[in-house]
Amino acid sequence: MTPEDKSTGTEPLIGLALIADHVRRLPTSAGVYRMVDAQGGVLYVGKAKNLRTRVSSYTRLERQPNRIARMVLATRSMEFIVTDTETEALLLEANLIKRLKPRYNILLRDDKSFPYIVLRRDHAAPQVMKHRGARSLKGDYYGPFASAQAVNRTLDTLQKAFLLRTCSDPVYEGRTRPCMLHQIKRCSAPCTGEILPEDYAELVVQAKDFLSGKSNELGEALNIQMQQAAKVQDFERAAEVRDRIRALAAVSAHQGVNPGSTEDADVAALHMDGGASCVRVFFYRAGQNWGERAFFPRHDKSAGPGEVLGAFLAQFYENKRPPKTLIISHELPEHELLAEALAVRAGRNVKIVLPQRGEKLDLLRQALVNARDALGRRLAESSSRATQLVGIAKVFDLTEPPTRIEVYDNSHISGTYAVGAMIVAGPEGLEKNQYRIFNIRSEALTPGDDYAMMREVLMRRFSRLLKEKQKGTALVPDLVLVDGGAGQLKEAVKVMEELGITAGEIKVAGIAKGVERDAGREQFFISGQKPFRLEHRDPVLYYLQRLRDEAHRYAIGAHRRRRAKGARTNPLDGIPGVGPLRKKALLARFGSAKAVAGASLSDLAAAEGVSNQMAKTIYDYFHDEV
Repeated sequence: MTPEDKSTGTEPLIGLALIADHVRRLPTSAGVYRMVDAQGGVLYVGKAKNLRTRVSSYTRLERQPNRIARMVLATRSMEFIVTDTETEALLLEANLIKRLKPRYNILLRDDKSFPYIVLRRDHAAPQVMKHRGARSLKGDYYGPFASAQAVNRTLDTLQKAFLLRTCSDPVYEGRTRPCMLHQIKRCSAPCTGEILPEDYAELVVQAKDFLSGKSNELGEALNIQMQQAAKVQDFERAAEVRDRIRALAAVSAHQGVNPGSTEDADVAALHMDGGASCVRVFFYRAGQNWGERAFFPRHDKSAGPGEVLGAFLAQFYENKRPPKTLIISHELPEHELLAEALAVRAGRNVKIVLPQRGEKLDLLRQALVNARDALGRRLAESSSRATQLVGIAKVFDLTEPPTRIEVYDNSHISGTYAVGAMIVAGPEGLEKNQYRIFNIRSEALTPGDDYAMMREVLMRRFSRLLKEKQKGTALVPDLVLVDGGAGQLKEAVKVMEELGITAGEIKVAGIAKGVERDAGREQFFISGQKPFRLEHRDPVLYYLQRLRDEAHRYAIGAHRRRRAKGARTNPLDGIPGVGPLRKKALLARFGSAKAVAGASLSDLAAAEGVSNQMAKTIYDYFHDEV
């Protein structure tokens, strides 16, 4: 609910008075609350077992740390959602924090989805493949893996040891002879019958055992098979099994620290220094190390390690299935509540442990060392970056170092497959989860008109920003850089003026290579000023060059992907009513889509399965219905 502001005069209640007014009407049930500032931005999202008691604590400012006092004084409205249990409130809180990114919450950043391995169950010869995203395929999922590299390494092992197919169904169905993977002993070639279905099914079962942590039992069984094959002098079979045993043994040899008894666990180790934190997460599945990743949550310097780690874990598993065991480095303020919430998400019990001895403590110590090293590198990079941002503020006459820089570039070939790209940088470096691609879609645009392309991109981006401002979810840049000279800058400034965005709100500048397009001779353009250059060895120049090059790389990559997709698209695919059978009939009669486009009405109607009405539909599609 969103109660209306109460006021005894003409001024609405704000801050402390507003919160006290809400407390009188709040229920004593569990729920989630949001504090909102004057611009509609969400300041904080919190959960409570008892909403009235929790929110009333904010009315005693003398007991609050400075950051909470500032948040209370900045509050202009509050919103509440009642839940049945505190566990449900915790899950909802984590979801809202990740979506709204409130200023005063501890935030998990760079939370990308993790890859999995899937063994499909919807085919007679199951395919093993890498998968990321929603579990839409019918099959058995194994993971998560920390990176694509970790997945590829395990897939390589599966191919060597179990000879399972990795090809797609259309490729499988179209094979008439074994492919190269069979020749190099990476696939048993079920597509052409090189292996009996029951033998391939046995390989699939063995692969599942390996991915489920039964590698020791599997190794013993394979060793028996090898000895039995050798006893009957089936040396070719014995050599195949031997190669599989070696492939499985190689996994352990390259895993580093492998747990002996910890089969399904994540290790989350937190290290704090200088008001910053690193959480290093290691994934152990099937008794193997499936990789690790470092995270750097954003939080106030006054936050304690248990508070930071607890908030991180609640958000981290908001869109992931938790493991059976979660090994942590610090005591959590709400240990039991988090365990219950993770159990709800996993659909089974989740055990959170702070080990004191044994194997789990060894795993935790390794993770802590890695967290400390990662944070040290991060702080060193941040110190250098902070100096560069101070320099950027001086160059572009900003009142303070920018916290968000957006850089824009276009890419196309003679106007075809045109895309615009936006990259984002800030105090933490490149914010890749904030990157955006804009497919240029204006039909009135002259092909190759870079100015018009930039105008469309900026108009779409900042029109949306204004809408997000009203919802309180806007991420406003301090500096906008467009790749180009005076013309590009003029278009950017014109877009801002049309949208009512002033130079005081967002600074806009252009960056262009020199006359001979030499790196180091870049010119910078700011409205109302003469173009200028920076010293050739200025660190700020190097930083701006990297940003410009990153935008260029991202734009070119998007353009190439769009162009490749276009090259694979058949012009007949977009015609209403033309499915695979009609398309096949048309291509069989005319030979190519180009010939179909140039055919007459009578010729089209003569094709198999094409009526007079359908022939007119096809003809009109290629002739703009003239």
